[in-house]
Amino acid sequence: MLNKKIKIFLVDDDALFLKSLEIEFLVRADFEIHTYATGELCLEAIYFGKIPDVIILDYFLNGISKQAINGIETLDKLKAINENIPVIMLSSQDKIEVAIDCMHHKAYDYVVKSETAFFRLQNIISTLFEYQKISKQLNWYMDRL
Repeated sequence: MLNKKIKIFLVDDDALFLKSLEIEFLVRADFEIHTYATGELCLEAIYFGKIPDVIILDYFLNGISKQAINGIETLDKLKAINENIPVIMLSSQDKIEVAIDCMHHKAYDYVVKSETAFFRLQNIISTLFEYQKISKQLNWYMDRL
């Protein structure tokens, strides 16, 4: 079986943070990375058939345009399209209320933007795909019982 690269969509209106996150993922692991400055651009890519394995999504997303949909609205639209795509929310807000809000909207996890954000994201993604691998193996086994 071929090992396909994990396809990650990075969605953030902070161009510097977006680029640094992209570089971290490309340098430290073999991922396929797609970056988007707005939720609308991410949604458009999905509408046109690009399906990611995981999405890392900024909470606010209004730095480029004040009329842009925010991260929660984007998350809701993503879940309406495909509820199985894991979405990890990012925010500079270190508030429990923000994290709870994200989880109520079906985010997979929540990460505060900091100097350790990349390592936390990397751990979450590793855990997510290890869990999916084990789950598939268990389902395969259970189907044969």
